[in-house]
Amino acid sequence: MIIFPHEMPVPASMNLHQLSYLVVDDLELMRAVTVNQLRGLGFDKIKVARNGAEALEMLRANKFDAVLSDWNMPVMSGLELLKTLRADAKLCKLPFLMITAEAERQRIEEVISAGVSGLLVKPYNAGSLKARLERLFNPQRRSAPRPAPVLLPGSRVDDGPGLAAVLSPSRVLIVDDYPVSLKLLEKLFMDEYQVQTATDGPTALALCQHEPLPHLVLMDVLMPGMDGFEVVRRLRQQPATAQIPVIFVTGLSDEEARVKGMELGAVDFVSKTSDPKALRARVRNFIQFVDMRRKLQLDYDAMLDAARTREEAENITRHDLKGSLAGIVGMVQTLADADDMHPRHVAQLRLVQQTAQQVMNMVNLSGELYKIEMGRFKLKATAVNIGDILHRIVELSRASFADKRLTIAVDTDSPVGTELPQVDADAMLCYSLFQNLVKNACEAAPPGSRVEVLLRDESPLRILISNIGAVPVALRERFFDKFATSGKAGGSGIGTYSAQLLARAQHGNISMATDDANNCTTLTVTLPRHAFAVTPRQA
Repeated sequence: MIIFPHEMPVPASMNLHQLSYLVVDDLELMRAVTVNQLRGLGFDKIKVARNGAEALEMLRANKFDAVLSDWNMPVMSGLELLKTLRADAKLCKLPFLMITAEAERQRIEEVISAGVSGLLVKPYNAGSLKARLERLFNPQRRSAPRPAPVLLPGSRVDDGPGLAAVLSPSRVLIVDDYPVSLKLLEKLFMDEYQVQTATDGPTALALCQHEPLPHLVLMDVLMPGMDGFEVVRRLRQQPATAQIPVIFVTGLSDEEARVKGMELGAVDFVSKTSDPKALRARVRNFIQFVDMRRKLQLDYDAMLDAARTREEAENITRHDLKGSLAGIVGMVQTLADADDMHPRHVAQLRLVQQTAQQVMNMVNLSGELYKIEMGRFKLKATAVNIGDILHRIVELSRASFADKRLTIAVDTDSPVGTELPQVDADAMLCYSLFQNLVKNACEAAPPGSRVEVLLRDESPLRILISNIGAVPVALRERFFDKFATSGKAGGSGIGTYSAQLLARAQHGNISMATDDANNCTTLTVTLPRHAFAVTPRQA
């Protein structure tokens, strides 16, 4: 199984309690809630930070096994912290749990793309926190079968991936020492929810100490030994149960009792003499809110799993393709080296070898493009002979577009006999960048026309690629956007988008200019010029 750079499975000899955690949140109360829940779970190696910038300093100075961070914070947000860590060679593998109330799918896709290890939806309890940490450090837990979907009342099978189609019924704990009341409440809710019952306070506390925790407790107040107020007080004292919502359902009707119950953190205070239909409606309204948060958590887990599965599949595909292409290159090279091979056939085989090698480079490039899009790419720039790359691309393009009878020329403004300037970049990325742009120009150029590639000896270096045919007005604003294309059968709109990514990843840029009067288009690529070290003798 492929382990992603940001996933670190816990060794068998180590458990979650031995790991060190950094909790990051700008609100002191939320920091305390998370820390208390971790301590309640038996974790004691915990440090806190008030924002992403403070967390980054601590992470660079100390060793932590995981980061638990809020998303929206001043100075440096959780997303900014995540992107910074993923771009840091020493910290890029650190497990990162994002804690969020974010409900916008596009925003969640952004944080998944940035390389988050796990997502925890607010509000959460210690059980939810523990479950996310277990998934964080044990990726194989994701492959465990999920329970069969259960349709909730009022839903349809074709509702799609919405709330009703994926959630099991919510769990409601009813606590009442009077058997008749207990039975009536159980009957009232058992057709919609998973109902548990308790006849006294200690039993209720015990049921709330073990997973799965109830999503809602309906609590009587007047019970012998331990009344409902004391039960709720003890629930609030324990991090694992502090977030369990409680509705008091009691025979007490005085204002003092109601205020006391609400001060203890109850979400509602209902008289037993109330209309059962009204009580059922109030519980249903609150459970809808609970289920919305449960649904978000399930959706986010599924999105994260899908992204990882897709990345695993792409990595496997790239590996298999490279193996096959390497075999092709080796066989073609053996044929081309044979003594009895005709020179004309050798030239053709060399062309096949070059083409296969280019495809292999493209496979390698797909992995680099993914890193660039995710913000995890680290450029290793060297001196690159850009003139040689341009000549090779033009030569192959002449063969590829021979049927269009194009004149494809490459030139430079450097004086004849002088050495061509070089760029400070990555050779493979440069090859793909210019191959995309020259191919795009040749496809857009009308048959029998001319495509020109000009290398200007400037700093930064400029490479101009010109062709007959002006880019359509409707496409000009979106020319470098992903999937933007016009008039090309089978065009994906990826070429210019990826070229711009590759240029910027190498500290360069691409611009496009159209000349409607002369019906032509020119793309200008700028890349940093390589500065050769000057030896004392040269000086």
